[in-house]
Amino acid sequence: MQNPVPEEIRLRPDRAVLALVYGGQTRELPAEYLRVYSPSAQVRGHAPGQEVLQTGKLGVLITDLEPVGHYALKIVFSDGHDSGLYDWDYLYKLAHGYDTMWRDYLARLEAAGASRTPSAADAPAPKKKGGHGCGGGSCGGH
Repeated sequence: MQNPVPEEIRLRPDRAVLALVYGGQTRELPAEYLRVYSPSAQVRGHAPGQEVLQTGKLGVLITDLEPVGHYALKIVFSDGHDSGLYDWDYLYKLAHGYDTMWRDYLARLEAAGASRTPSAADAPAPKKKGGHGCGGGSCGGH
């Protein structure tokens, strides 16, 4: 691990934003951003060039956060997506690269003629039961 672990992790009460604190500075990451940049194979593919553009994720929320050991978070989303582990290095990259990465995502959506707005094809999968973790609002100091 090269990048620091967040000093604090907070989920906004509306579950639309995950706040990470680094060096006393808070970085807010919208649930939609975290979802479209999921580290899962479903999003990233299994090799370069196999990435799958995520569409229709506007309004997606975080339904649960689960710490994974001392190295990652598992984030569960309201559209049923719950695979991929957000390790501390990846969360740091997402937090500090937000402006550039979000612009890139929006440009890729536009180039594909796709939308952030959900359609019938983007309907949430049935929700799984279980999982508690720190989804109640804060993981504290992890």
